[in-house]
Amino acid sequence: MENPSSSNIEKLQQDCYNEWMCLQAKRMTDLKRALTNGEKNEGELRELIRTVIEDFEDYAGKRSEHSRRFSSNYFAPTWNTCLENALLWMGGCRPSSFIRLVYAMCGSQTELRLANFLHNDNIIGLSMALDETHGRIDVGGESMSDLTAEQLFKINELHMKTVQEENKLTKQSATLQEDTADMPIAVAAFYKERIGEADVEVERALDKYEEEMARILAEADKLRLTTLTKIVEILTAVQAADFLLAGKKLHLSMHEWGRLRERRRLEACGGEPGGDSGE
Repeated sequence: MENPSSSNIEKLQQDCYNEWMCLQAKRMTDLKRALTNGEKNEGELRELIRTVIEDFEDYAGKRSEHSRRFSSNYFAPTWNTCLENALLWMGGCRPSSFIRLVYAMCGSQTELRLANFLHNDNIIGLSMALDETHGRIDVGGESMSDLTAEQLFKINELHMKTVQEENKLTKQSATLQEDTADMPIAVAAFYKERIGEADVEVERALDKYEEEMARILAEADKLRLTTLTKIVEILTAVQAADFLLAGKKLHLSMHEWGRLRERRRLEACGGEPGGDSGE
């Protein structure tokens, strides 16, 4: 399709996102089923984990393709809730948040095991609380609380490297934002008689800005994919599946929580809830 309009591109981007969210829900079900099997097959788990990683790689590729002309749509997507957009970093989540999720799961599962040891009579209720948080059905066997010293060292090392890469991209984005107040955009805005007028030179400058934003988005997605891949390589098959399941539940939950808050806000203002923005 030649010279696609902004509305057509945005529809492609939103359709891509909707497909991704549906796939997230499906993979969440697949991971939960694999983890609740009586005997967990490591080979099957690893194959499922590989599929989940490939899903994200494919999604990132589509985002890169759809962002070449209108990349700014990804930095404040209309298909997201306001809550989700407020938490965005370079069109998505911070890669370091994956690692912080590992730490959070490790801490919560360790606390649960301690509670099991100290208050064995209450373990059923505690187990149900963990199920709700992480999608696990049992507390026996391998979990994030079983992370070895070597695993923790590698995860901490990955955390530091990831934050460094995030900071580099953040600086690039800041420089790009500062450039919008530079020639020719600022001068054109000052001298134009009518607000919103843009000549060829301004359009070229804005196109270049969109191209740079698309490049940064692709770099950010690459860092997200790299971080995710390295985490599952450090973890055992069960731990990796547990981590991916928790990540998908968190993503889907944030979307639903954001929609719920917007619905409540509209109702409080006397308005009617709007259409579905993301599914």
